[in-house]
Amino acid sequence: MKIATIIVRVLIGLLLLFASISYFFHLMPEPETTGNFKAFNVGLMASTYLMPLAKSIELLCGIAFITGRYVTLANILILPITVNILFINYFLAPEGLPIAILLFAANLFLIYRYWNNYKSIFTP
Repeated sequence: MKIATIIVRVLIGLLLLFASISYFFHLMPEPETTGNFKAFNVGLMASTYLMPLAKSIELLCGIAFITGRYVTLANILILPITVNILFINYFLAPEGLPIAILLFAANLFLIYRYWNNYKSIFTP
C-alpha cells in the first residue's frame, strides 16, 4: 500500500505541476470554449486574481506531492480545487470528466492514507 501511495502522490504532483507551469508559461493553447463554460471562463479571467491563485496553490501542492513533504497540508489545500475541477467538468465541460474524477479520487485516496494526521482536527 505504501508503494501505491507514492505512485498516486507523484502522479497527482506531476499533473498539478504540468497544469500550473503550462498556465504560467502559456505552454499550451487555450482550448476553444462555448456556451456556459465560455461565460464561466470569461468570469474567471475577469476576476484577475482567481486563476493565478488557484494555479499557485496547484504549483505548491504539486511540489509538495512530488517531494513527499507537507503532503497532509497539500491534501487539504488542493481538495477545494479538485472539487471545483470535478464540478466544472461535470456541469460545463463533460469531456474532461474522466481526468477530473481520477484527480478527485486520488486526492481522496491520499486523504485516506494520511488520515492519522487529520484525526486530531476532528476530536474535541
